[in-house]
Amino acid sequence: MKNRQTGFTMIELIVVIVILGILAATALPKFVDLRSDAVASAGDGMAGQLGSAMAINYAGCQANNNVAAANKCVTINNCSQAATLLTGGAFPTNGTTTFSVAASSLTTTNGSTANCTLTATNGTTTANSTFTGVAAGN
Repeated sequence: MKNRQTGFTMIELIVVIVILGILAATALPKFVDLRSDAVASAGDGMAGQLGSAMAINYAGCQANNNVAAANKCVTINNCSQAATLLTGGAFPTNGTTTFSVAASSLTTTNGSTANCTLTATNGTTTANSTFTGVAAGN
């Protein structure tokens, strides 16, 4: 009986390594850019919360005849005041992403709307999101 060795040839191993290298080169850029996607998603989520908070505040003000009152109606006439409607009265600070809203005046007419811009920042990565601001309690 002749003893025959089995296994992969050098050519087969090189081909597999080349294929793995090509797959890694095409997938790597997607994984490198995950931070910007995460910051943009955090900004979009916070913008959604601010838009909802402003709409709920407007509804509470309407129910209270547009008179500012604790836990019912907060006077809002600038987009930068939106964070005061969140629980705790400010943006969350438990993560590494920070938020800021550009000052954009709403009219003092209750129910008037404007596009507000929120900036989310994490390190050197920033992303802008927009939400609809609603004036209330004026």
